[in-house]
Amino acid sequence: MEILSLLGQGFVVALSPLNIALLLMGCFVGTLLGALPGLGPVNGVAVLIPLTFAFGFNPTSSMILLSAVYFGCMYGGRISSILLNIPGDEPAIMTTLDGYPMAVQGQAANALAISGVASFIGATTAVIGLSLFAPILARAAIHFGPADYFALYILAFATIGGIAGVDPRKTLLSALIGLLLATVGLDPISGVPRYTFDSFHLYDGIEPIVALVGLFAISEILMLLEKSLKNRPKAIPVSSWLPQWGTIWRTRWAMLRGSGVGFVAGVLPGAGASLGSFMSYVAEKQTSNKKGTFGKGDPRGVAAPEAGNNAASGGALIPMLSLGVPGSGTTAVLLAMLISLNVQPGPLLFERQPDLVWGLVASLYMANITLLFLNLPMIGIFTRLMMTPTWALMPIVAAVTFVGVYGISNSVFDLKMMVFFGLVGYLLRKMDVSLVPLVLGLLLGGDMERNLRRAMSISDGDWSILIASPISVGLYIVTVAFLMLSVWLAVRDHRQAKSAPLTEE
Repeated sequence: MEILSLLGQGFVVALSPLNIALLLMGCFVGTLLGALPGLGPVNGVAVLIPLTFAFGFNPTSSMILLSAVYFGCMYGGRISSILLNIPGDEPAIMTTLDGYPMAVQGQAANALAISGVASFIGATTAVIGLSLFAPILARAAIHFGPADYFALYILAFATIGGIAGVDPRKTLLSALIGLLLATVGLDPISGVPRYTFDSFHLYDGIEPIVALVGLFAISEILMLLEKSLKNRPKAIPVSSWLPQWGTIWRTRWAMLRGSGVGFVAGVLPGAGASLGSFMSYVAEKQTSNKKGTFGKGDPRGVAAPEAGNNAASGGALIPMLSLGVPGSGTTAVLLAMLISLNVQPGPLLFERQPDLVWGLVASLYMANITLLFLNLPMIGIFTRLMMTPTWALMPIVAAVTFVGVYGISNSVFDLKMMVFFGLVGYLLRKMDVSLVPLVLGLLLGGDMERNLRRAMSISDGDWSILIASPISVGLYIVTVAFLMLSVWLAVRDHRQAKSAPLTEE
């Protein structure tokens, strides 16, 4: 009952005219920023932080505005993923695997509606968890040490073969390239430059957003240009802008499973929405891919990662507010803003500034409802984007891509890196090598190495620390179990494929 009382006080704060206006503006702007390839929630929130200081908003109003932008970006990231096969941000990578094939098959309206409803369910699940279980979940997450996080990333890479690509050798090659790229920059312990080729631009490593935009946006432009030279591509057919609600209803369990997996990933500091989306897709594929339809336009392949990445985004607020530890890149930006406003997140925040905490929580419930009603009626507009001829659409995409990347760092070097990764992505796609493992290796490789190095420093080089914790042992057991399950499923499918012709005869 105490939680309900505090939540009621939070709604009083969130329903003030100023906070309602900021909430609506944040949801709308966040959706637009999320739909633009390469920007994503981190940059969307970072761009608007000066606005909160310029207008002198109090910490509660500032958090309501920026959190609405955060959630709006997570909703909007699916739009370009489904319609253009270009992820709006890193977590939306998984949505391209089945979302874009659905659009090609004339189901763009269904894909957008499913992703919108899944985003709502995932984000709402996270906010309910934030309201009810924040102290418990925060205490569980605080027990994770460097060795436990290393085990978590081992599990992530062990499941990477379940994402995309039939040939495990090509999948492994792509992941190894991503891990290699993650080592570029200064050594996290000694500070020695690695693979920088004497270029100070690479001392901070490869910017994931630049690589992501290049691998997907630029390579997609090159692929479409190649197709247009050979044969004029047909516009993706959109028979109706109205979604089929029966299709959405059939994905309900995928949404719920994805929400659960994503929420757990989001609560773990540093895991973030990318891992939540990735793990949700893999879990759903292993659970439901009995007919081999994932990657070919299966609605559940859209529902699970969208629910997962939005649940992870909301879950990432728990360690930030309860422990003062950011759960993702965006919450790190929010944490920096709070500290700049002389607000110290941590265990005492709930007692000292309940209006801020519960006003924010109440506003997140309102933001999810706002985003759901904002996104579903706009399905017709989004689907009609694909009716634009390729010759008119691609220059716009290229212009937005170059301007967006340049606006992030004002660096010409980043533009060159983006084009370089675009060429690499184009060549890999021509060889039927999936880009997703490469991006995941680039995103997770740095954190994986840092946690391994920290664990080794703590144990003075004793490798037994990697299996000294019950948490890490449990994660390794899950990893082995998953690998054994994958081998069993592969053997079963191989036997079924061999026996199929005999059965037909």
